[in-house]
Amino acid sequence: MEKINKILLVMIAMAGIMLAAVGIDEGMQAYEAWKWESERLVRYEQAYADVADMQVTISQISQDQEALTAFIAENREYFGMEEVGGDWGAFSEDDYMQPPETPAEETNLSEISGENAGVTGSELPADTDITGNELPGDTDVTGNEQPVDADVTGNELPVVADVTGNALPEGTDVTGNSSVSQNHMDGYDISGNFVGEISGNTLAERQKIRGSYMETQMQNKKDLEAIASSRADFSDISIACLGDSITEAANLSDKENYQQYAYPTRLKELLQAESVTNLGIGGSSIGRYWANAFVDRYKEIPADTDLILVMGGTNDGFCMSEKDIGSMEERKAGTFIGDLDELMRGLKENYPNAEIVFVTPLPNVLHDMLKKEKDYLLPQSALVDVIIQLATEYDIPVIDLYNSNMLDTHDAAVIYNYMPDGVHCNPDGYSVLAEHIAAELIEMYGGEDLEGQEG
Repeated sequence: MEKINKILLVMIAMAGIMLAAVGIDEGMQAYEAWKWESERLVRYEQAYADVADMQVTISQISQDQEALTAFIAENREYFGMEEVGGDWGAFSEDDYMQPPETPAEETNLSEISGENAGVTGSELPADTDITGNELPGDTDVTGNEQPVDADVTGNELPVVADVTGNALPEGTDVTGNSSVSQNHMDGYDISGNFVGEISGNTLAERQKIRGSYMETQMQNKKDLEAIASSRADFSDISIACLGDSITEAANLSDKENYQQYAYPTRLKELLQAESVTNLGIGGSSIGRYWANAFVDRYKEIPADTDLILVMGGTNDGFCMSEKDIGSMEERKAGTFIGDLDELMRGLKENYPNAEIVFVTPLPNVLHDMLKKEKDYLLPQSALVDVIIQLATEYDIPVIDLYNSNMLDTHDAAVIYNYMPDGVHCNPDGYSVLAEHIAAELIEMYGGEDLEGQEG
């Protein structure tokens, strides 16, 4: 009996030790979580202050062409643009709100000769082989159409070659070409503007073709033409725009009735929608980093909304370390992936009859300037990739502004004309933004009845 009692005492003592160990372990985990959260809040507040200072700095030089050009050149290595042409981001004589050039008249390929010859609008016969050809720097091949059997394998386009908007019929072989940005293949969508069946080219690839200011001008012309020719009827459609200061147009708050300049207001006019609700709040983020996180306030969207636009991620990017972004496997609350997953799932569950569209953030120079000082920050592209991946999982279409090369403030001319603080638009910039989103929505839903549609 005494032996049994000793054994029981030993077992009780061991159990006590194990319970104490578990308590210590849980206590340590709680302490580490508290410590990380406290440090994170300090980092976020510092990032917020640093970004505000950078905005002031850029605003002060925004109308000084020489200073802007020097700023871009000085920080080029931090922008990850070493492979982009040497004059990317510098001013040219066309960088002062000039309309894009009118496309050249059609030319027959058989008559082409000379180094700078244009081949705009030409058509190759079905058995033509142009394998291995190289086009010189100023060559414009905009709007060409290749028949089914044309072989353009292995061609190389130089940095400033323009291949925007070419139509490639089904079966065309474009293997090995350096860029086919925004081309259209019958039956497939490879537009860089929104993610559908096949995603388009990356921002880095587009930057090698042309500067952002010129891209913005060219795309805006196409957007306005698409809007003018549209027969889409949005007159019974209610739209809600969930976003941050770019949606609110918070940078123009010193103007009377400043939200008249915000992209949602302009969007309502362009689409002639029944209503548009602006749920943009300056300083907010998708995840729970700062106040008014999207994931905590999306239920403010009116219940009868037909179309929900979510544009954010700029502020998230200013805080995004590898630990902050989280993992697709765990999707932990408080990480970007976890909070974005919660937001997308919540929108799908709470607004089953609404169409939901996410809009990736515009590339901005402030992110790279901040990353210069805080090397733990992830590039904006990491955040954009997560948005696209989760949206695909939830069957949510994406208007991919980031990879469109539009309104990119790494280009001095974009700052000068459209985005004077490096991240927010002026009234003209917000109009360009609204016009692009309107054109994309027309392309997505122009032939559909959105009202009451099952999501």
